[in-house]
Amino acid sequence: MLRVSIIGQDMESLETLARNLTQSGYSCSVAADKDVVVRSLADQPPDVVVVEHESYYRVAELSSEIKKTYNVPVVAIVRGDLLSRVNGHLNGVDDFVARPVRPDELKLRVERLLRRAGAENEEMMACGELKIDLAKCEVFVGERAVVLTFREYELLKYLVTNQGRVCTREALLDKVWGFDYYGGDRTVDVHIRRLRSKIEDATHTFIDTVRNIGSRMKAQC
Repeated sequence: MLRVSIIGQDMESLETLARNLTQSGYSCSVAADKDVVVRSLADQPPDVVVVEHESYYRVAELSSEIKKTYNVPVVAIVRGDLLSRVNGHLNGVDDFVARPVRPDELKLRVERLLRRAGAENEEMMACGELKIDLAKCEVFVGERAVVLTFREYELLKYLVTNQGRVCTREALLDKVWGFDYYGGDRTVDVHIRRLRSKIEDATHTFIDTVRNIGSRMKAQC
């Protein structure tokens, strides 16, 4: 169940919004605006955070703190007369709802942000600190960019897609090189060694070699 956390001042109206979202199938929590709120989100990280406050400066502060800790979209509830005076203060906020808030409007904006977040996630693959940006064909280990050849990149994608499973040399040749490839299966071992030399170091080990069979991307990544 998708989680929505609502932080703000007007607890009565926020409880009403939370009930509406709960009826739509979301798990909702409501908390008063206090410094401990953002830290308390760690117990059950949300999928979307809704921030409400009279001051858009406070909205900006809360949103910034949330974004530093959680990679989640933030919806701000602000006074309508303030929207024309924001002037970039709320650049970290993903969407706005003006008071008085209509529950159906808030629900639609939450749904839109969740769809957008889902589309972005579909363009990323990950195995621990190893990240593959499918849209840009880029690979990172932590903050370090990794330059791969086309075949190494395709090999890595296949291994990450099947992480935890042993991929035989024959399967890798068929899926990565293609059924019409006539080279020996030892070429897989060569590419695996090159790939490991680029993505692994003293603190990162991603690929296991299964003797006489093939390779496996570690599931615990």
